[in-house]
Amino acid sequence: MESGTGKVIAAFLAGAAAGASLGLLLAPEKGEETRLKLKETFDELGEKAQEAYLKAQEAYEKFTKEVQTETTTATGKKKA
Repeated sequence: MESGTGKVIAAFLAGAAAGASLGLLLAPEKGEETRLKLKETFDELGEKAQEAYLKAQEAYEKFTKEVQTETTTATGKKKA
């Protein structure tokens, strides 16, 4: 994955986590309920992060394969 794309994904996830955490911590609920909601939120965020990473990885692999195919095709045409 390109470092620029990784940074964007990481920044998005960090912002989402910070926003969710602050929202839950500032909500007027019992500590146990807040901790449970925080855990659930971070579990969901972790799943979304993993999904985003896998999608980005698949896109990168597809792109790499396409570039290799085009390079091979272009190189083969020049030799013929």
